[in-house]
Amino acid sequence: MDHTNTFLETESLGSLMRKYSVPCIISLLVAALYNIVDQIFIANASYLGSYGNAANTVVFPLTVVALAVAVMIGDGCCAYVSICLGSRNQENAHRSIGSAITLTVAVSAVLTAVYLLFSDQILTAFGGRVNEETFFHSRQYFFYITLGIPFYMFGQAMNPIIRSDGSPKFAMVSTLAGAVANLILDPVFIYGFHWGMMGAAVATVLGQALTAALAVWYLFRTKSVKLRRNSLRPNWYVIKKFLPLGACSFLSQISLVASMAAVNNMIHKYGARDAIFGQTEYAQIPMAVVGIVMKFFQIVISIVVGMAAGCIPIVGYNIGAGRADRAKALFKRLLVAEGCVGAVALLIVQLLPRQLIAVFGAANESVYYTEFAVRAFRIYLCMMIPACINKAAFIYLQSLGMALLSTVLSMIREVVFGVGFALLLPVFFGLDGVLYSMPVSDILTFAISAAAIVYACRTLDDHRI
Repeated sequence: MDHTNTFLETESLGSLMRKYSVPCIISLLVAALYNIVDQIFIANASYLGSYGNAANTVVFPLTVVALAVAVMIGDGCCAYVSICLGSRNQENAHRSIGSAITLTVAVSAVLTAVYLLFSDQILTAFGGRVNEETFFHSRQYFFYITLGIPFYMFGQAMNPIIRSDGSPKFAMVSTLAGAVANLILDPVFIYGFHWGMMGAAVATVLGQALTAALAVWYLFRTKSVKLRRNSLRPNWYVIKKFLPLGACSFLSQISLVASMAAVNNMIHKYGARDAIFGQTEYAQIPMAVVGIVMKFFQIVISIVVGMAAGCIPIVGYNIGAGRADRAKALFKRLLVAEGCVGAVALLIVQLLPRQLIAVFGAANESVYYTEFAVRAFRIYLCMMIPACINKAAFIYLQSLGMALLSTVLSMIREVVFGVGFALLLPVFFGLDGVLYSMPVSDILTFAISAAAIVYACRTLDDHRI
């Protein structure tokens, strides 16, 4: 039997973090760039502009739903496979990967059908009817993005599984290849062929299909876990084992969708009451701008999640091998690193908001576009440091097997605080209340996360995991 992952128990933690987290960060950044690249090219196309940007913002949460299910399967399987390899359980390792493949294909088919059947109702629920022009572009973009859901979900679910097999670099390259294809095709389809939102969506789907194809290629060449003919037969025992380990990843994404839905609807409602944005020709601006701010936040969070998710195979293997001391030491390193990422991001949004919004077509828009964007960047993202530490803690607790605690913390942040304050604060502060909801949620969550971090460290000290 091949135990190629034994180095996870002996190699230095700093070296392992670099080896696993850097490729994971790059993979997630590249995945995030799919939507961001679309938005940049859309924003700078004079015939789309802020209407296309607003449409992108409306559709974005719906792609996150697909991502949520994919990462629940992929991250859960990744954590479980790592634990299996650490405890030398090759049988459950191969069955969990096979079951994850079958489950991803089935669920993606169902989600695609639901999106196609109820597209108008779904887009309306996410604020798509801010004005008719935005709704038109939303429908077009959503239709083609939906056709690519099976490719997107398969690539995203297999990415962490490939990492758990000891190939973080291949996981990175497969995602990078798809993003590069999207980057090349976007300007061709949007500017060259003048396909508009359809062009942006088709470029994205073709990139996702390439990533999915590379994942299929790898699955025939796995290293630490050898797939067999019967691996693809769903094994409900291992599915029940690995899905809870991915629950936090799912809930952190799906609850983010709930938060974005609340934010979009409050922007629609209170933007209509604003003296400027209540005018039809400017109504789409708050929606477009908040979407852009969220995209920058997504870039930062991709780094944060990549650092933490890259640690999952390391943590899982060491817990399986009885090395709780290494798991605790890695936790401390991770939290410090995540705090540094948050500090750098905070400086950027506070000092360079005009430069950031300029990338997204500000030159083609009214002065109200830039003014609102500067305010949004500085208010919405002013608590980046605690936000980064919160996200890292949620994922690490999940990798320790503390799925319930991790899930509860994630739900409190995104649903109780994220949705609650997005609905409550605009009542008192109007459109700015939407912007205040983010920092208030993050600082209150940090107070709770700090207690959870202390609890996890004491548990590791007592070797009770």
